[in-house]
Order: sequence, then structure tokens, then C-alpha cells
Amino acid sequence: MIENQPHSLKPFVSLLLSSRFPRRLLFAGLLASVLTTIAGLVVPLLTKHLVDGFSVSSLSPSLIAAIAIAFIAQAVINGLSIYWLSVVGYKVVSSLRDRMWMKLIRLPVSYFDQESSGETVSRVVNDTSVVQDLISNRFPQFISGVISIIGALVILLLMDWKMTMLMLVSVPLTIIIMFPLGRQMAKISRGLQDETAAFTGHVQQTLGEIRLMKASTAEKSEEKKGIAGIERLFQFGLKEARIFALIAPIMYLVVMIVVVMIIGYGGIRVSNGTMSTGSLVAFLLYLFQIIMPITSFAMFFTQLQKAKGATERIIAILDLLPEPGQGGISLDIKHEPIYVEHVSFAYHNQEPVLKDISFTAQPGEMIAFAGPSGGGKTTMFGLLERFYEPTSGQIRIGTTPITDLSMASWRSQIGYVPQESAMMAGTIRENLVYGLPDGQKIQDERLWEVAKMAYADQFIQSFPNGLDTEVGERGVKLSGGQRQRIAIARAFLRDPKILMMDEATASLDSQSEGIVQNALARLMKGRTTFVIAHRLSTIVDADKIIFIEKGEITGMGTHKELTSSHKLYREFAEQQLAQQGF
Repeated sequence: MIENQPHSLKPFVSLLLSSRFPRRLLFAGLLASVLTTIAGLVVPLLTKHLVDGFSVSSLSPSLIAAIAIAFIAQAVINGLSIYWLSVVGYKVVSSLRDRMWMKLIRLPVSYFDQESSGETVSRVVNDTSVVQDLISNRFPQFISGVISIIGALVILLLMDWKMTMLMLVSVPLTIIIMFPLGRQMAKISRGLQDETAAFTGHVQQTLGEIRLMKASTAEKSEEKKGIAGIERLFQFGLKEARIFALIAPIMYLVVMIVVVMIIGYGGIRVSNGTMSTGSLVAFLLYLFQIIMPITSFAMFFTQLQKAKGATERIIAILDLLPEPGQGGISLDIKHEPIYVEHVSFAYHNQEPVLKDISFTAQPGEMIAFAGPSGGGKTTMFGLLERFYEPTSGQIRIGTTPITDLSMASWRSQIGYVPQESAMMAGTIRENLVYGLPDGQKIQDERLWEVAKMAYADQFIQSFPNGLDTEVGERGVKLSGGQRQRIAIARAFLRDPKILMMDEATASLDSQSEGIVQNALARLMKGRTTFVIAHRLSTIVDADKIIFIEKGEITGMGTHKELTSSHKLYREFAEQQLAQQGF
């Protein structure tokens, strides 16, 4: 969480300048805002002349026309200013969101291991909106307010400096009252931003795992957490309300005191003939043109503090290093062996998960990883997929380190079938072609072909909408076996050179398992295949089984070789294969 401390304005300005937005439109909007303020400054002077010379017979058409033109011009130009500056604000926020989105999808998996996705979403949506509000609303008000105050003061000093000095008593009084309240409001607002991000993260996580929550009968627990988060947001809201409750009455009190002073003193001046009635009316109008902007300054500085805090979080994301391998070479790896040489890996300076792992996978071989849970099998898959980089050692494809390959070239030649097949909300068709650059151009005939190869064509045909059937969030409208077969069909469509399977049948019923096993057998032909084995019956025919315990290889060979030479593997094999009737 960002601490409540003063923020430098420089990063905020730099971030805005680096964003893509129409600078001419910004200048035009600010200029229009200035012209609106100037038009507003003319109105009290025209009113003064109207009041001083007021009579039905003396009404000047030119004076009435001038007042009407001033009002109309002010309204039209103000409308243009609001629109132009709103466009600039939305362009800025759109540019920031573009940059953050492009950065986020290119960050390494390790970033998302540490950060809540909900908080990250809040940074992209809420923090950028804070910046947009400052640019589109608060900043123009601040600029026009400054011009209004300066212009009004100059005119008033020229009209009557004594009355002006009396009126200026309200300015330091207002500043003394408003600025401490503004600083307190900024502190509260930054806390509210952080709390909103945390609450957003919790809501997203809970709803994303709604089945786990309900299956665990955790409604009461989540209810307490949610209510606690809502209560914290409520308390911040109360703090904001208290500040607003102070600002409005205090400003009203200050304004009324000054108005009464001006009316009283001005009335005396008017009665003894040293001031005209029109001048008194003009003074009151200019008074409001000075007092009202000052009241909005507190909100401007509050929003500025919020925007600077939001900027720090936005910059923190934009400054993150993208996943390595955005550049690099392209290489066809079909007939190349894979060498894993003395690879070690640890998460974030913790104890090593893998220690000095070395093995070779020849083209077309099936390599299986076995061993106790937590031994490092899944981490090895993460290194092969380049979700993580080895702490030491290297992985080569032929003579080329895989780090020399572009990430797109490497991953596009890998097919991954996980234990629980991930699916995107959308249709079966969209999930089959997901990630393929020309996916929308693939003909239905090809999609049905890969579906048939994965034994998925029959159940897809049973749906009224066929390939255009909606699968629901995370594929919840499909069974586990159906999701697995779509994942296999997707792999067929990609035609990978390397296949990686995290025991793709471990969670299926016996009927689905048989169908998926046949589909996988088809998919594995002619491809270098890596398998994580939770059940040894699936890997007895592997060309090489690598047994990993506590991050180290303690055995390597065929099923027959390990059965005779590796005690723990033999115990695993005897126990599991006996249970499964082998």
C-alpha cells in the first residue's frame, strides 16, 4: 500500500507529457476556458452601467445587446471548452490504459504470482480515471479560477481600492481554513484509493472462485470479509463527508460575512455619494468570482494529490521490465534435441526448488517426470515454457539457448495440455483458434477435422449451435472431459513440435479418460513430449522417466530400469499399478 506522504509533481507531469493526446486541442480548450472567464469578467462591468443608468427610457439597446452577447459567448465558449478538455482527458486515460494493458500482458508470470489481479485491474481502471478527472474537470476549473481571481482583483482595484482591500480580508481567511482541510482530504482520498483497489481484488477473487467458495460452504467467511471491506470503504466515505460537511458551511459563513461587510460598507458609501449603486452591485458580483474559485481550489489540490498517488502506481507498472524474449530469433525446432544443463531455480530469493537438473530429450521422445508432490515437476514445466528463467544453468534447443529465441517463436511451437484445461469465456470456435494470428480465417472444415482427431466432434455436433456454442466463464458449461478434448483439438490445430502434458487425464472419469487417452496418443505421434505423471500407468511406455525428489533428480531411465534400480520409484509403481490392475 502506498504510504500517505507528499508526492512529487514531476512524475505526474512527465507521465502526461509521455501520453498520446492532442496537444492543440488541450491548448484550444484552455484558451476557451480563459475566454469564458474573461467574458464572465465583463458581465459585472456591464451590469454596473445598467444599474447606474437604469430607467425604462434610458435602456440602451446596445448595452442590452452587449450583455446578451457576453452571456451567449460565455455559454458557447464554455461548452466548447468543456467538450475539448473532456476529449483530451479521455485521450490521456485511453493512452495510459493502452500502455498499461500492453505492458501487463507482456509481464512475466512471476509478477502475477505476487500481485493480486483485482488490484492490478483497479490500477488500470480506477487510477487512470482519477488522472482523467483531474485533466478534464479540475485543471480547467483551477486555471479559469486563477484567471477569474486575478482579473476580478485588477478590475476592483481600478474601480475602488478601499472596498477591494476590505473584500480581500476573506481571501487569507478562506485559505487558512481551506488548505488544511484540503490536505486532510488528500490523505483520506489516497487511503480510499488503496482500500478500493484491495476491495476490488477481493471481490474479483471471490467471484472468480465462486464454486470453490460454495463447495467449501465459505459464504459466512466471505460475507465477513466482504462486509469488513465495505465497512472500511464506508469509514473512508464518512471521513470525506466530515470534510465536506466542514467546507460547505464554513465557506457559506465566510461568504455571508464578507457580503454583509461589503453591503454595509458599500451602503454607507452609496448613501454619502462616494460610490454608485452599480459599483456596489459589481463589487458583489466580483466577490463571488473570487470566493467561488477559492472554494474549488481545495478540491483541485485534493484531486491533484490523488492523481499524483495514482501516477506513482501507474508508473510502477509501466516501469516494470517485460518478459524477456520479446525480441530474438525464429527457429524451426522440429528435429532438434532439447538439452537441459545444470539448471537450478528459486522463487524470489527463496530456497531452490530445482537443483542442478540435467537431461536430454531427443526429437520424438516421450519424457516423463515422476516423483512426490512438491518435488519440482511443475516448476520444470514452467522453465521449459519460459514462464520463469533458470537461476543458473541453461536450456538449449540443438545448439541454440532457448533464451536466444523470441518468445513468440518458442511458444508457438509448444502445445500445452494441462490437468485442468483453461478456457476463455466465448464460443468453442473462439477457444479452438485462441492465440492464432489468423484464427478468424480458419475454415470450419479444418476446425471439424481437429475436433474429430481429438474425439470432440460428436459432442460439439450435439449442441444446437455447434462450434458457436458458448462455453461460459472458464468453460463451466462443458464437462471436464469435453474441455480436455477441446484443449487437445486446439493443440492439433497449432501443430506443435513439442507437446507438454500435466497428466491430462488425472481428473477424468474412466469413460472420458479412455477417449482422452486415445486423442492424446494421436497427438503425441512424431512429437517430442513431456509428461508430468501423477499416475504411473500413463508413463510405463515412456522413453525416459525422470524421478525428481526435493528438486533433485534421483533416478532416470525407463520404467523397467527404474523399477529395478530405484527404491522409491519401485514402491510407487508397486502401489499404484497394483491398485490399477497392472
